[in-house]
Amino acid sequence: MNTTPQDFNELEARITAEYPSLSRRLQQTARFLLDHPQEVAFATVAKLAEQAGVTPSTLIRFANNFGFTGFSEMQQLFRTRLVDELPNYTERIRAVRSATGETPDSTQLLWEFADANREALEQLPGRIDPRHLEQALDIFEQAQAIHVMGARRSFVVASYMTYALHHIDKRSFLVNGLGGMYGEQVKAIGSRDALMVVSFSPYAQESRDVADGARERGIPVVVITDSNLSPLARLADVVLVVHEAEVKSFRGLTASLCLAQTLAISLGVRQDKARDRPPSGDSAGQA
Repeated sequence: MNTTPQDFNELEARITAEYPSLSRRLQQTARFLLDHPQEVAFATVAKLAEQAGVTPSTLIRFANNFGFTGFSEMQQLFRTRLVDELPNYTERIRAVRSATGETPDSTQLLWEFADANREALEQLPGRIDPRHLEQALDIFEQAQAIHVMGARRSFVVASYMTYALHHIDKRSFLVNGLGGMYGEQVKAIGSRDALMVVSFSPYAQESRDVADGARERGIPVVVITDSNLSPLARLADVVLVVHEAEVKSFRGLTASLCLAQTLAISLGVRQDKARDRPPSGDSAGQA
């Protein structure tokens, strides 16, 4: 039984392999989708059906044929491909305008980003396993110091986490690779320290290397990422999966920042409770 394709390259290979066995309408759909991936990433089903010369139900049937529950699920692979290939925001904006024929104004974008981020925040508590949250806090509480790594887009979350840890009086260090010294910074992680890595698709190689280096040394690793299939997941002791909002191929960080804030403040609460506990050996009857 074929599994659902996990990325665009896998989908493209499946479509190519199964093309001869598809019906004439599905072959017509396949040619259009692979010939116009940029338009497919952003346009509505109705508009794509019109451009492809098929009915909207044909597009949905095509997606179902390859294991997707609906067209939007398959469309996400086209969007991810475009995001990975167009890291420059100016190019991405141009691609969106070209594909949709729209030029949204600032108020429209504000509403779209606000709505998408609100939905991501509402779903966050249900997506995070409470056991994993507590396991991450156990690691952080026991660590003498926490080293935090996040490259490129993830740097915002990593830098905030380091800031928050400083403010709860937890020794922390931002692994920023200044001067290209990621390797040296990993070697500076003590044997009783912990590492937190934040990394989202397409998963910066620097983040993989830092996590791999810590893993080899037996350093506990907590990862915030966007999928259990992330290459960072296999290197982690604890994985916290976050699904961020996305509007017109621009992904947010609201949910990840919320999770980082939760981790930091929860750790602060634990530390404060620990300070309130009486020293070992004390008893209520002692004067």
